[in-house]
Amino acid sequence: MAIESTLHPSLIVPVGHVEPVPRRIRGLIGGHVVFDTRRALYVWEWQAYPQFTIPVEDLVEGALHDDAHTERLGAGPAHRHTLQVGGEVREGAAWVWGEGAPEALHGTVRFEWEALDTWLEEDEPVFVHPRSPYSRVDALRSSSSVRVEVDGEVLAEASQCVKLFETGLPTRYYLDRTDVDWNRLQRSDTVTRCPYKGTTSSYWSFDGATGPHPDIAWTYDFPTIHANRIAGMTAFCNERVDLFIDGVPLPKQPSRALCHTLPLGPVSTGTSPSGPLRRSHHE
Repeated sequence: MAIESTLHPSLIVPVGHVEPVPRRIRGLIGGHVVFDTRRALYVWEWQAYPQFTIPVEDLVEGALHDDAHTERLGAGPAHRHTLQVGGEVREGAAWVWGEGAPEALHGTVRFEWEALDTWLEEDEPVFVHPRSPYSRVDALRSSSSVRVEVDGEVLAEASQCVKLFETGLPTRYYLDRTDVDWNRLQRSDTVTRCPYKGTTSSYWSFDGATGPHPDIAWTYDFPTIHANRIAGMTAFCNERVDLFIDGVPLPKQPSRALCHTLPLGPVSTGTSPSGPLRRSHHE
């Protein structure tokens, strides 16, 4: 039998690509509807995932206030606006596309994701960012054995696993709790959210012979329906541990800031989101 592959499909959507969204999209602030549309568009400001852009005509009246500031975003120039709805004010939260952006974007507005309290596709909440129509996540039961080591110490060993295949990311190997040596791991306060799998229940770190190894494993107790096979299971970061699949060492991939996440992409303010809840593309 051939050894486990470390190859995976690449991200192929070009920056500036625009596609129609066939779903009803709504945004709320403080319980007040900001927009309700069936004419939203996907726009890729970078390759990993799209953003929603909303026809200005589908916003509630008087929601946008021009900040007299123009900036080039991933898909082209846009004019910054402050959002005000029902007494709630979110400064610099909206970007109306200008000349030089793809023609399909003219007359639409892209919001900073965190500026809205709630995003809905039909009647289902969306977290972190829209799910790309060109990405897929498959969780498949597998008889492949998995051994996890760090600094020569075995942290987990399983005779089977669930393999999670996700566009643009290495395969992740989810193990039953009984296959993990919890005496060697310390729980951390890290939490991430993923639009494909939900919110992590816990992260785990390890203090080894070469020093601390933070956040090398994570668990989803209540994943989304798209990834329900990984419920209650734990995955280790391929990039930060030594993985043996069917007894054969798995070559390590380049390390990431959060080992299982893609970068968040450009943020218009030049800063990255901070705080105890981190955003994740895919775990």
